[in-house]
This record gives sequence, structure tokens and C-alpha cells, in this order.
Amino acid sequence: MSVLTRDEAQNRAQLIDVHRCTIALDLTAGDETFDSRTLIRFGARADADTFVEIDPAELRSVTLDGRSLDPALLDDGRFPLKDLTAGEHELLVDARMRYSRTGEGMHRFTDPSDGETYVYTQLFLDDVRRVFAAFDQPDLKAVFELTVTAPEHWTVLANGVTEHTGGGVWKAAPTPPVSTYLVAVAAGPWHSVRTEHRGLPFGLHCRRSLAPHLEADAEELLEITRACFDRYHEKFEEPYPFDSYDQAFVPEFNAGAMENPGLVTFRDEFVYRSAVTDTERQRRAMVVAHEMAHMWFGDLVTLRWWDDIWLNESFAEYMGYQTLNEVTPASPGGQPPRWRGEGTWTDFGVSRKTWGYDADQRPSTHPVAPEHVEDTASALLNFDGISYAKGASALRQLVAWLGEKDFLAGINTHFERYRFGNAGLAEFIDSLASATERDVHAWADAWLRTSGVDTLTASVDAVPGRWTLTLDHEGSRPHRVTVGVYDRDLSDGRTLTLRERYEADVPQAAAPEPRPGTRPALVVPNDLDLTYAKIRLDETSLETVLRGLSGIPDALTRAVVWNSLRDMVRDGDLAPSAYLATAAAHLPEETDVALVQGVLAFASGEVADHYLAPDRRPAALATLTDLCRDLIRRTEDGDHPGLRLVAVRHCIDAAARPETIAAWLAEGTVPGGPELDPELRWRILARLAVLGAVDESAVAEELRRDPSATGREGAARCRAALPDPDAKARAWDAMFGSDDLSNYLFTATAQGFWQPEQAELVRPYVARYFKDAVAVAARRGPAIATAAGRWAFPAHAVEAETLKLGEKTLRKADPVPALRRQFTDRLDDLARALRVQEA
Repeated sequence: MSVLTRDEAQNRAQLIDVHRCTIALDLTAGDETFDSRTLIRFGARADADTFVEIDPAELRSVTLDGRSLDPALLDDGRFPLKDLTAGEHELLVDARMRYSRTGEGMHRFTDPSDGETYVYTQLFLDDVRRVFAAFDQPDLKAVFELTVTAPEHWTVLANGVTEHTGGGVWKAAPTPPVSTYLVAVAAGPWHSVRTEHRGLPFGLHCRRSLAPHLEADAEELLEITRACFDRYHEKFEEPYPFDSYDQAFVPEFNAGAMENPGLVTFRDEFVYRSAVTDTERQRRAMVVAHEMAHMWFGDLVTLRWWDDIWLNESFAEYMGYQTLNEVTPASPGGQPPRWRGEGTWTDFGVSRKTWGYDADQRPSTHPVAPEHVEDTASALLNFDGISYAKGASALRQLVAWLGEKDFLAGINTHFERYRFGNAGLAEFIDSLASATERDVHAWADAWLRTSGVDTLTASVDAVPGRWTLTLDHEGSRPHRVTVGVYDRDLSDGRTLTLRERYEADVPQAAAPEPRPGTRPALVVPNDLDLTYAKIRLDETSLETVLRGLSGIPDALTRAVVWNSLRDMVRDGDLAPSAYLATAAAHLPEETDVALVQGVLAFASGEVADHYLAPDRRPAALATLTDLCRDLIRRTEDGDHPGLRLVAVRHCIDAAARPETIAAWLAEGTVPGGPELDPELRWRILARLAVLGAVDESAVAEELRRDPSATGREGAARCRAALPDPDAKARAWDAMFGSDDLSNYLFTATAQGFWQPEQAELVRPYVARYFKDAVAVAARRGPAIATAAGRWAFPAHAVEAETLKLGEKTLRKADPVPALRRQFTDRLDDLARALRVQEA
């Protein structure tokens, strides 16, 4: 399918204006296709040729200004419009379109729990052509009017308020001018919870089979929504720009959520069927806040072209975390809600910022605001840790340097200037510059036009009565950091107490000033995590944290220190075994769930699985198991259910022998709790499958117990994990030999297939992978290409031969862009793991 280039988009935007699109969709035409009829009213500024995008199963007719055009002219998703004359035009396109099973275009899903069917659109980035005809680029905004015909018992949701006019026909209120990729429809027998806030209709929607779980959390979700809505109205002078606010939790969604104006779609794993930690509730709340921020930045004011995608995502990422941090109310009893907003930046540090650091050190790195994104295929690759986490970190540093008052003044100027229009980096920076005397343009050049991670290395010199901190700066960006200075509490020798915090600029304008007092036990550059840089502690401070990290009083400071240790392991400056030992020594004392989750995820998923040689992995798993048991024992009093749940999960994943977790499964509970819910049962069964302690019949029995969509994914994961040649062959054929698996079932199968314990069994598939992944990606499109590169990659095979096979594939096989990017990243991760193992 052809991709739109930047030059083509610019030329088309100079030629035409799109006024109104009237779309009629008929979802009653069968299980495989639906009918789509689009009337586009547009104006041409000059006599010229152009084209409209559509990718139909059948193009029935095309009519321009009442004149029939030959449907056979359709070529690779584009229909040419020849010899346009200057003036106003009407284009009518009638087509039969295909439903998707990969989360792209119009996705169709039948719930195995009750047989009910649901459809929804995901039109980002250039998938509009899968649903209706359009001039599909973000700077050709238009008013959209939708009519949808659906089965009688369905409800239809859209960007505006919808009305059932009878006979299964639903009409949506016209939108304000919005970009094509933001048009949204979600249809099915939804379970809905509706309310009003500030005179606007609010709604929550999910599949009927998830109704009890949505009802259990509805008030929490609405409380978050109302709190964020009110806070944004305090920050932004422009009122919420749409007529309603619906949040639909939809099945098999590829992203976390999508900011369709008035109808945000979320992956429906956010409707929790099983126990979750308060940190996971906090992350869900952040996604709600993130998507709502897009209503202003992304939907009201939209990028002109995809090189400015960071303007959408970095802003929403920063604003989501910052706003949630500000809005947590106290409950009547004085206790914060389970979705507590305070502490969000700690979770950002360990779960999101590391995503940015990792992406920024790969060959595929790019500036936050790249100079030139050639086409839509290239743009899609930039939805990564740089556009989200690094960009948000850059904005947080900007606010620290600029001040929040001036930052928000510039943002409000931006909204006023470009409401319902388009703007790029230059306009954004000009808006900020209008509110301050500082040189925002120079800041943007240094922070947004460069790639890579700076490193700040501390050294401390001390003489009696004073000490001096020097920060060596490797990189090109200016940084404003908060330095934390800590002393050891002499009463217990373990606790660290804060002596002072002070601000410092890097690079330093002059020689650093000595500070009074004895040499501190610990000096933490970037103590409040306000900048984006790798941190290297001085030798004394490093020794202090290795021995006493749990004694640091503030969770955000501990996050900065844990990230420093993480970076040292990845760079070969700290032995992986030393990281494990530090985790074993200090996590049993940790109280912040986000930190425990983040450290255990790195310790198991990277250190044990990749950074240690295979013969050292059993000892690492034993260390992790003992650590998790320590956490489980510590939480027996029931006061820390989140910590206990995290410990139980990781204890299951690290189990080297089946007896204990098999007993938990048989008894339906962990001794002392928690009782096993579906998530824990499938997690145990998957580990038992890896260990060869269950067979297909056990998987089938569990699926009968839990026949839900999540159960199907759990069964696929378990079946692929069985250490049996036939099971591996069936899983491989399901992924690469046919195109029947949905996006979620493909991912689940891939997650189960490769297991470090089964390296010899799956060795023949390593070479097959590179050929078969290229083929399936070419057949099935970007979503499956990304899944094949991310989840089906043989990451366990940390061997030079795997690296050679992958590099040869990149040179000779010409994988599609989404898979090429995944190969590039995964191979770089593999090369890093080899270096760490050798070190």
C-alpha cells in the first residue's frame, strides 16, 4: 500500500481545502465486510490533479461533481482526481470495506464469553483508507458527519453525541474541524455508565462480559475524569472544545489508548478482572489524564505533519503525569484514593523514563523533534520512548528552567492562536517565547534537535570544613538540576538524612563553589529527577547506595539512584550480579510499589534472562525467588497488598521447580493470600508449562474454567510454552504459517514460544525466524510486523550467531519499515547483552 510523503502532503494542502465529510457506514453487511459511503465537499485553489485515499474490498462507484469516474482507476490505495478546476467540488465514494483482525482500521471482535460482537475504529496514523475515503493528512481538517447502521441491539458511539433515529440507524452530531485520523466509531452491545459533569455528558463503556468489573471501578474512573477535567480548566483558558466525553474500553487494542476527540478508546485490560496494585491504578489514571490533555494539544491544535508528533505525545505525557500529581483528593476518612496521584513522577522515572533512555541509545535514535520525516511509514516508527518519555522529560526540564507560570502562559497563547487549526514546532516555540525573556529558541535547538543521552558524572573533593561537587558533563545540552546532599544517621548507621538540596546549572558557568560542612555520605545529582541524563555517582556515594540504598528517605531519589545503577549495568560499569545483590539487600525494605515493580522487572527480564551467561541464570533465579519470599513474609500482616501481589507474581515467574506454585494452583490460593484470580492462575500455568509440569489437558481445563478473551490469550501463551516439539511446531505454524491469529493471540503465542529453559529445543527456529518474520510482516501489515519484531524475536538467544543472522536479514531481506525498526532495536539490545556478558 502506498505511503503519503511529506512533499505530497504539502502540495495537496496548498491545492485544496476540505470543508465537510458526510460518512454513512453500514455494519450489518456480514462478518467480513461493511459498507462505506462518503461525500466530501472540498475546494480547489487552482486547476490541478490530486488523489483521494481508499483501500476497499470493492470500490463500487466514484462520482465527482455528478460525473461518474471509473473505479478501475484505483491504484495502490489511491484514486486519482484528474483535471480538477479551481472552485468547489463534491466527491462521492461508495465502497465495500474489510473488517480488521489486527487492531487497524475497523477492528471486529467476537467475545468468546457470550458470543457478542463489537467493532471500533483505530484510524491512526494513515488507516482512514481502511474505513472511508479521505484526503488523509492531519492539516486538512474538516467537519465530519457520521451515520451508522448497526444491528438493533447495538449502541453506536462516535466523536459527538449520537442519537438512535430508529431501525438501527444512529446519527452523530457534526464535529468541529478535526483531522481525519481522529474520527472514531465504536459499536456493539456496550455496557455503559453515564453521567454529566459541568453540563457535558460523560460515559464509560465496555463489553457486556466486563460489566461487573467496570461497575466496580466506575466511580474511581469518573472521579479521575472529573478531577482532571476541572484541573485542565484551571490550567487552560480555552474550554473543553467538544460536546461530550466518552471513554470506551475496547478489545484487542494495539495502543494503550487513543485520543479521539469526544470518544477516547482504551485497551480493555484497563477494566481489571483481577487484582492490581495501586501503582497500576495510578498508571491507568495517568492514561486518562494523558488522553484528556490531547483534547487540547493534538485535537484542538494539531500537528501539521508527523515530524511534530512529539508535540502531541510529549505534551500529553508531561501533562498527564504533572496534572495527576496535582489532583489527588483526600477521601472522607483522610486517606487518599487507591489511584493516588502523588508519586506519579516516581513511577515515571522507573517505568517510562527508562523506555526513553533505552531508545535514545540505539542506532534508531532520533531527535525529539526530527528535522524531516519523509513519509507516513517513517513517522509511524517514531512512536517510541523518545517521542513520549524523553519528550516529556524535556518539557519537565523546560518548566524547571522557564517556570510553570510562563510555560502555561505560552501554552494558552498557542491554543488561542491555532484553535481548530494546525501548528508545528516553530509556532509552538514562538508561542512560548511570547511569554518569557528567556531564549526558548536556543533551548529548543539544544534539547529537541539533538539525539542521545547526556551523562553527568559527579566527583567530590573534601577538606576539613568544606567540600566541593564537580559535575563532569558528557553531552551538549544545558541542564538545571537539584543536587541532594545526604548524611548517614549515626543512631542506626543505615538511614540517610537530607542535609540540603540546592540548584545547579550544567555546564557550570564558573568553578563550583565549596560548600560548608563535612564530606556527605551521599550526593545525588538530579535528586528530584528534573532533567534527562544518565547519572554517575562519585565513589563514596556509590558505596553508600550499594550498602544503604533503602535508607534514602524519598522514593523519587531512590528512583534516580536505581536508574543510575541500571544504566551502569547496561553500560558494563556494574556487574549484573552486583545489581542483583543490591536488589536482594534493599528491596525487602522498599515501600514504594512502583520501585519494587521496576527493579524486579529489570532484574528478571534483563539481568537474569539476558545479561548473565546461561550457566549463571539458575543462581539468579534462586536469588530472585529468595527475594520475593522475603517480600511475601514481610507482607503477611496484610498492610501492603500491592507489594505482596508484586512479590507473588515474580515468585511465580522465577520458579525453577514446580512444586510450590503447583500447590498454590491446586489450593487456589497463596498461603496467607492472595486467592488466585484468573491472572494469577494463568501466570502459574504458564510457568508450569515452561517447566514441563503440565500438559495440553491442563491448559484445556483452565480454558474451560475461564473461556474469556483473556483466557484464550492465556491458553495460547501456555500452549506455545510447552516443552514439546509438536506444541512448538503448532505454535510456529499459527504465527507464521497462517494469517488467522488476531493481533492479541499472535502476541500471546509469541510470548510463550521462546523460553531460556528451552534453548536447545527451539534452537532450529532461530534461523527460521528471520525469514518467516519478514514474510508475515509483508503480508499482514504494521501491527503484526511490530508484534513479530517485538514479541516473536528470539531475545533469549544471546549469541553471536543470532546477531549475524539478524544483521544479514537487515542487509539482504528488505523487511517492511516497522519490522526493520524492530530488528534494528532488538539486535542492538542483543549486542549490548553480549557486551555485558563479556564484561
